[in-house]
Amino acid sequence: MFSPMNKPISDWKNQRIWIIGASSGIGAALAEQALKAGAHVVLSARNAAQLQLVAQSSTCAYVVPFDVTNQAAWTTAYQQTQQHLAKIDLIIFCAATYQPELSWEINATSADRTLRTNLGAVYTGLATVLPDMVAQGGGGIAVIASVAGYFGLPNASVYGPTKAALINLTEILYSDLHPKGLNVYLINPGFVKTPLTDRNTFTMPALQTPEQAAAAIWQGMSAGRFEIHFPRRFTQVMKLLQLLPYRWRFFLLERFLKTS
Repeated sequence: MFSPMNKPISDWKNQRIWIIGASSGIGAALAEQALKAGAHVVLSARNAAQLQLVAQSSTCAYVVPFDVTNQAAWTTAYQQTQQHLAKIDLIIFCAATYQPELSWEINATSADRTLRTNLGAVYTGLATVLPDMVAQGGGGIAVIASVAGYFGLPNASVYGPTKAALINLTEILYSDLHPKGLNVYLINPGFVKTPLTDRNTFTMPALQTPEQAAAAIWQGMSAGRFEIHFPRRFTQVMKLLQLLPYRWRFFLLERFLKTS
């Protein structure tokens, strides 16, 4: 009935992809799936040794380690990526950090690190790659946000706002870039078992593996979806809560926290 919001991709072979935050978790799983599909992939993160482990099984994987919070390092990393790929068909922003904390537990230093990693690095990356992507009139931008950005959740005093900002930013990117021929993907996972979510002390409903998350993301991008959210049995509930008046939403969240 409605056409996809992005151009579907039926074949990932020889696609040139740059994954930011590819050393573990969803980023590493995405890299492995992309390489299996025949794509050429540049893997970036701070941990060079871990990137080498992800890349070791494929001759189409290239490791470009750098610190995404270092603005100057983006230019060098992009130049190295262009040497490997010539041009970029898709950049995926996966890099993130997370510290569960209530509002009175906020630490200014760690908050600054979270803001620079989760949000600031995306802006630096966009400033680095978008001029060329717009000039070439094609390609894709994928931003991994989170259902934690749908509305305020306890224990996500810094992480949640960064993801809410990414949702807003990606909506703007679609409005700006879709008319110029670029695909834009907003990825909102539920709980995925990673070193970051291992820090949680509560039961995480509908917890998925990074491999399950990566499969859902590739399926969504291949189909040309704008928002890719999963697992739907959980994310649909979150979307319903998002629509409720504040009084009802806060009441239900409080009841859930008492029983979890």
